Amino acid sequence: MKARARWGFRSLEGRIATLFLVLIIVLQVVGLVVIQRGIDNNGRNAIATELANGEKVLRNLIEQNTAKRRFSAQVLARDTGFVQAVGNDNSGDQETIRSALDNSARRARASLSMLVDGNRKIKVSSVAGTDPALEQLVLSLLDQGDGASATAVVGGRPFQIIVTPVKAPITIAWVVMGFAIDGQLARDMKALSALEVAILARAADGAWLPVEATVPAPETAAIARQLGPTLAPAFDVTIKDSRYSARLVDIGAPGAGHVSVLLARSIEDAVAEYARLERSLVLLTVIGIIVAIVASVFTAKRIAQPLRELAGIARRLELGDYRAQTGLDRTDEIGALAKAFDSMRDAIARREQEIGRLAYWDTLTNLPNRAQFVMLLGEALDQARKHDGSVYVLMMDLDRFKHVNDVMGHTFGDALLRQVAERLQQQVVRAHLDGHVARLGGDEFAVLLPGVDLHGVLATAAAILQALEQPLSLEDQTVDIGAGLGIAGFPAHGADAESLLSMAEVAMYTAKQRNDGAVVYDALIDKSSANSLSLLTELRNAIENNEFRLHVQPKMKLDTGEVVGVESLVRWVHPERGNVFPDEFIPFAEQTGFIRVLTRWVLEQSAALCRDLAAQGIDLKVSVNLSTRDLLDQDLPNKFAEILRRHQVAPASFCLEITESAIMDDPVRAQQTLERLHAMGVDLSIDDFGTGYSSLAYLKRLPVDELKIDKSFVLNMENDIGDTKIVRSTIDLGHNMGLRVVAEGIESEAVWRLLAALGCDQGQGYFMSRAIPGDQLVQWIRQWVPPVRSALPYASHSSTVSTVSTVSTVSTAPNRPGDSADLLSLGNGQAR
Repeated sequence: MKARARWGFRSLEGRIATLFLVLIIVLQVVGLVVIQRGIDNNGRNAIATELANGEKVLRNLIEQNTAKRRFSAQVLARDTGFVQAVGNDNSGDQETIRSALDNSARRARASLSMLVDGNRKIKVSSVAGTDPALEQLVLSLLDQGDGASATAVVGGRPFQIIVTPVKAPITIAWVVMGFAIDGQLARDMKALSALEVAILARAADGAWLPVEATVPAPETAAIARQLGPTLAPAFDVTIKDSRYSARLVDIGAPGAGHVSVLLARSIEDAVAEYARLERSLVLLTVIGIIVAIVASVFTAKRIAQPLRELAGIARRLELGDYRAQTGLDRTDEIGALAKAFDSMRDAIARREQEIGRLAYWDTLTNLPNRAQFVMLLGEALDQARKHDGSVYVLMMDLDRFKHVNDVMGHTFGDALLRQVAERLQQQVVRAHLDGHVARLGGDEFAVLLPGVDLHGVLATAAAILQALEQPLSLEDQTVDIGAGLGIAGFPAHGADAESLLSMAEVAMYTAKQRNDGAVVYDALIDKSSANSLSLLTELRNAIENNEFRLHVQPKMKLDTGEVVGVESLVRWVHPERGNVFPDEFIPFAEQTGFIRVLTRWVLEQSAALCRDLAAQGIDLKVSVNLSTRDLLDQDLPNKFAEILRRHQVAPASFCLEITESAIMDDPVRAQQTLERLHAMGVDLSIDDFGTGYSSLAYLKRLPVDELKIDKSFVLNMENDIGDTKIVRSTIDLGHNMGLRVVAEGIESEAVWRLLAALGCDQGQGYFMSRAIPGDQLVQWIRQWVPPVRSALPYASHSSTVSTVSTVSTVSTAPNRPGDSADLLSLGNGQAR
């Protein structure tokens, strides 16, 4: 009986033992499978996160390198001696240019450098024989703004190409520098991210070519062979007999070779901690089976509960919550796993913090950057809406910083920016304001002032300006620097962060233009900007819709009254506003550069008119005004020659008028343009002579054929002995220089007679005719009746002013054909 009972006990014990053993085995196996999958998923997710973060770090690293390299190119492009050498364009200066390029490239550690001239031709290059793909890439970057960059393969090696314009003041050339993408980038990237890095280039046949890597060269070649023509965002590769999860980051420019960076993370290393945990769990399973029934429940609880906690922590880490703590103070395998989780959490948190610092903080001044400032401003606006408060933004741009940076160097400029940042922070703290100071970029700073009224903001702005008035002492140098401040606030001006920043920027530039120190935003400022933009659009539409009209004002020989020429003037007939006066759009066109388009239109129409007149047997010289921007256009002679060729008009049929001030803005380039025009056979005239500040010693070197006396001296010369003396001296000066002298602004017969007596060659003005439409010129000429020739006396140049000034008072001007409402001229906006 006992034996049966014992047996039965043993049998039940066996069944229970077997049951528990099976349960334990099943549970342990299931647990191992679940943990294995969790480990694999978490490892893959962690690797994916590391690769994604690695890509961000890579792009930030490339951007930082690009900024440094762009600055090196800009330093050369803005060097005064280099700019002058580029502008001179002779063989001696080419050696200077080459030397400057080589020295700058050596300092910047550039592998190749070149200079592209204004005609988009490679003028100087440090490499023999330019790769066509490289040349095409460089040309495509010329119009992409200052410091445009791209990555391309040159000679089988990847390069970062930086293009910077050389301006004087317009773009006359481009500096191109190429920086080899080599192993330093891979090593820097590995130091920042602990990832394996390989730089690969794609050949024309689609094969991947190894360039540089943080692994041995044979392994790099093996990686290249594993890559196919198309790849998923994440894929596995084999490196040194180990599996790696990889991501391919494209950093190349389309059409110039394919350059990519491969980032790889060892799967084995990523799950190494988990693998040790798995072995420990297997050992615990064996022990659990041995102790079977006695330790089964205890063991299950001791193993399962901590694992569930760790799995929960892993999920929170996956969501970005790094505050989770394991709270397990154990020395067994579970404790080791908990410590591994804590270590992994801390490492990921530190990397995320560093990435966040690079993304939201200015590394030079340790101030928030623009991205963080926008976030802070948005939060302040939310609080202000909840509590009916106010928020103000101060945007500041330093005066003369570019000059200081160019003269003293970027290191000095950086130190200066740090001192400015300290002074701004001191002012905010001193005022006990809950504000923030940020550096938006370059020499622009911004201050966020929540909960402050306009009076307090103005006081703070005044304190900031006063603080900046104190000289800054750096490296035994004392620098005086000011700033322009723009102020915009909620709810007075805008309701969102971007609007307030934009308004503060508008106010800031207004402050700099007016030299007012601090300016509060006003809608009228923006309205002016909008009107200017609208006017530019309307001008472009006017050209396309043929809204401009060509008018001319006749020019006569003063001794005979014969019509010998006309001056071309432009008129704008707006479809809605009617006639638009030139002084409403000509100055704006000169500011924006649209004057070049307008000048070309006038030249085109004038050439067509000259051709039509010649067909009717009328031979007149057509005068056209040129602006400063026209003179600085080195391609103007070629464009004008094409117009003359197309209309079959001789260059001698034209006289191009320029003002003294236009010439003196850039005498060297202006004289080059004028000499090329004069060599074509075109007459040149100095318009409004006597009103500028030019040197006669310089003017005598200009290839001019005519002087035009400004109307301010002509209008009242019959009554003003001083004006008469000036006019007579100008006529004598022009004749002594062998020039033709033309007077404008003749409004009476008395002035005509007086000018003829003084020996002036030609004249124009209301007395003869106001400006008339070009298509009415032939009819006007046929109707023109000059004053009686006997009434046009010939006077020797020795006649005294007193004798000439006794001419009778202004006679009534006869009715002249074409007397209509006068408009203004193209060149300088004055009535002729």
